[in-house]
Amino acid sequence: MRFAWVFASLLIACASAPPRPFPLRAPLLVDPDMNPVSVACRPEPSKKEPNRVRCAPTEYVSPFVWDYVDNLVFRPVSNMLSISVTGESANATSLDEVADSSWFVNRIGITPLTNDLRTLGACKPEDILPVDVADGAWVVDQGKTDGATPGFRVEVPGLGRYMLKADDLGKPERASAASVIGAALYQASGFSTTCEQIVLVRRGQFALEPGLTTTSNRGTVSPFDKDALATVLDRSTQVGPLVRMQASKWLPGLALGPFRYIGVRADDPNDVVAHENRRELRGSRLLAAWMNHWDAREQNSMDIWFASDKKEKRSSPGHVRHYVIDTSDSIGGAIPSPETTTRLGHGYLVSMGDITLDFITFGAIERPWDRVRTEPGREKFGYFSARDFDPEKWKGLYPNPAMIRMTERDGAWMARIIARFTPADVRAIVEAGRFSDPGDTDYLVKVLIERQRLILARYLMKLSPLAHVHAVGKQLCATDLARSSGLLPANRFRYTVSQQAGGARFALDPTPGPDGLVCFLPRPTTAGSDLPDAAAARMTTFDVRNGTSAGPLVIHTYDLGSRGMFVVGLSRR
Repeated sequence: MRFAWVFASLLIACASAPPRPFPLRAPLLVDPDMNPVSVACRPEPSKKEPNRVRCAPTEYVSPFVWDYVDNLVFRPVSNMLSISVTGESANATSLDEVADSSWFVNRIGITPLTNDLRTLGACKPEDILPVDVADGAWVVDQGKTDGATPGFRVEVPGLGRYMLKADDLGKPERASAASVIGAALYQASGFSTTCEQIVLVRRGQFALEPGLTTTSNRGTVSPFDKDALATVLDRSTQVGPLVRMQASKWLPGLALGPFRYIGVRADDPNDVVAHENRRELRGSRLLAAWMNHWDAREQNSMDIWFASDKKEKRSSPGHVRHYVIDTSDSIGGAIPSPETTTRLGHGYLVSMGDITLDFITFGAIERPWDRVRTEPGREKFGYFSARDFDPEKWKGLYPNPAMIRMTERDGAWMARIIARFTPADVRAIVEAGRFSDPGDTDYLVKVLIERQRLILARYLMKLSPLAHVHAVGKQLCATDLARSSGLLPANRFRYTVSQQAGGARFALDPTPGPDGLVCFLPRPTTAGSDLPDAAAARMTTFDVRNGTSAGPLVIHTYDLGSRGMFVVGLSRR
């Protein structure tokens, strides 16, 4: 009885306690996960260096088939036999954003895209490959060893190593353009990607190192000789005497293999947030859905160890950076099975739920993949369109452990990023794919903008789309991304602001501006100048509503008198 009374008292105390306020401290803008850390050294002998030592994290090898089997079979079974609780992401900041880190850097989310970021993606001007190349100048030193697209690596004098890959058979220009466009969208959004570009090459500009081999996804080792090189070039897009290919600049540092979308890398002291609970990985589901990057999985990622001593890449201290690589399967990519290709973006490769429902109903229920069709004249893009695109129901090839945990708040965060891509941004990025037919460019721009608006209609409006809170003189301002995106007519937006300080609440007069801007002048509080900065009496909140979204943006501040309002947190309801 005594235990029951104590437990009941605790419940009453918890229920009556006021919500915990945001403390007076600067919001986290930069995660310290790129601070140098040291890893224990261990022997790593090689034929050339029998005494070699590795003082960096261990390389993770992700077998091509195992990646699918684990997520399609073993992980779903494991989840069925366990209790899984999905909460909010663990690394969202007090501003309801994600701090710059080894995983993500805020780019378009805080500032308009530069022309270089739109057209070059992760490339720097000095990374762009030359047009005029002497015979035999590019030395092929490795055949491509994984993935479905054939290719090879070259050493370019003065520029380093690049992986060159072919286009799809029967779909000229699509895969190479998708690699450039997809990487640019990921890079602009905030992820780290490889430098991707389109190149036109001559067959004579390559020279082969002797004794090269290549390994298929099934582990078959084959020689990579002149015939193998010719085969890759023959299946690429032919542009007169030239061959069009995709070029990926080799990442610097020490490759550690893919990152996983679940758990942490145990040998990286900086990796402390479970990957499935990282907002950027959860929210990347919407970015993948936008371009139908159904192959967004661990095989298409890479961890790189950057040693502080650049001359000794296996040394400590150093830090890990995480990359998204290879988007060539986006915007219309296919797989060998025509029946499965129709399902891409609509259903997993294997779904017991779909199989069971089809069995029970004898296939009588029409599914989205039953209605897909190609666009006449744009067959190279396969079934990529805005028809039947439902962002909430979009699926990759298999259940991605992070993406399936995306919450409404995670989705709203990514929607706020996607909303910042203007039609001009989208067109500039698509033009970097260098389609020979302007109609292909126009079609892809149209589809991407249509899919963007469907994403925003679902994920931008449920929680407040107000973002980028900042001061303009004595005013507090925010940007309404729903209004700046033109999702609704301008006359639908009706702004109200309510300020609360202590026990008092009063209405303020907001002023809408261009490009979604809305500003208001806070009312000074009666907090005395002798109060500590962190005193509860200095806490002031602003409830900002736009008249269209379901809930407000609540701005949490401390009134520091003549020093102004110090913003410590944002919350959306």
